[in-house]
Amino acid sequence: MSASHPATMTAIEIRGKGGPEVLTPSVLPVPSPGPGQILIRVMAAGVNRPDVMQRQGSYPPPPGHSPLPGLEAAGEIVTIGAGVTRWKPGDWVTALLNGGGYAQFAVAEETSALPIPTELTPVEAAAVPETYFTVWHNVFERGGLKAGEWFMVHGGTSGIGTTAIQLAAALGAKVVATAGSTEKCKACLDLGAARAVNYRTEDFIAAAKEATGGKGIDVTLDMVGGAYTDKNIIAAAEDGRIVQIATLQGAAVTLNLSRLMVKRVTLTGSTLRPRPREVKGSIARALEAKVWPLFAQGKLKVVMDHTFPLARAADAHRRLEEGQHIGKIALVV
Repeated sequence: MSASHPATMTAIEIRGKGGPEVLTPSVLPVPSPGPGQILIRVMAAGVNRPDVMQRQGSYPPPPGHSPLPGLEAAGEIVTIGAGVTRWKPGDWVTALLNGGGYAQFAVAEETSALPIPTELTPVEAAAVPETYFTVWHNVFERGGLKAGEWFMVHGGTSGIGTTAIQLAAALGAKVVATAGSTEKCKACLDLGAARAVNYRTEDFIAAAKEATGGKGIDVTLDMVGGAYTDKNIIAAAEDGRIVQIATLQGAAVTLNLSRLMVKRVTLTGSTLRPRPREVKGSIARALEAKVWPLFAQGKLKVVMDHTFPLARAADAHRRLEEGQHIGKIALVV
């Protein structure tokens, strides 16, 4: 089943590897959905840190998937592949992608698409999947965060951070967020953090101990690595969980295993992109059941920093890499 669509599209290719300037608008064939897949006419695509890593050559797409950047997009379904039962052409969805979002048309797995929450615009919806899939799986499934527990997120005003603060607070946890300026700390508090720590002027270990009355942090979401790993263990509560999702300050770390043992700390982590469609599908179903209603109740909002036209993808990457953004950056097609 399909609606009509052109044979070619504008898409952003990565020509070589390097700075934002290697992102090049090109005319390419519109992809076709395979079995269990859908083709989306893209209204907007989210821009994420993994896209930068792919552009730099350190985060290749999984075999058999689009070499174009872009891990999330929202728009209208124009064609469905064999065996697709949930969706039909004309449906509006937001989807986690294996790649290919920076384009006028993108293929998604049927199981990784979700209806657009009625409270969100397509542009806002395009900025949801990558961060919500990541936060839900790591904080709640891997980290086991429960209502009443203390949660700490580093980089509180990043796309991941703004999502993690809101979701943890909405589900009854108490949040400590770290950020790099007074303005960013205020943004964290406005999103529901109980305590915001300016890591340039404050020690987050001391702040975490103070906020929790000496107990420590139950679950930490970390994308920094490097020297933060041992500090996260020091800041942790007994039976605390630390979940690693990126290593912006380095993957090789030194840590004190005795401290980890005495507190019974769990250190885990994951990457989302290489996981099989079944795993992503199960995360999507959990989000639809447990998180989508929170949009309807007004407990969650999408924090948008900036939007750029598709052809200005390089500028979107520059904005992300400057590190001044609060919330998500998206490309509007």
